[in-house]
Amino acid sequence: MSRRTLRVLVGDAAEPVNIVGRDAWALEALLSAGMIGLTPIDRPAPRWSHYIFKLRGKGIRVETIEEANRGEFKGTHARYVLRSPVTILEDVKG
Repeated sequence: MSRRTLRVLVGDAAEPVNIVGRDAWALEALLSAGMIGLTPIDRPAPRWSHYIFKLRGKGIRVETIEEANRGEFKGTHARYVLRSPVTILEDVKG
């Protein structure tokens, strides 16, 4: 099975980077969410924190905002907001 690859420019970087597989899916979801960002509740996926960790490793700034859970289940959850300007140069769907 082939994996999807996004070739992107991050901010003012001179060289593009490749974002592959579920990381590409996560980046596209962050781009679509805009300044509101998203939570794993909005876009369920098993490993959001890991996708964010890997995107940060590629130089992409993602803010994590801690939000209180509503309802009877006390606690918090993360809201992820893309803070780097990202331009998709190429989208290769496997």
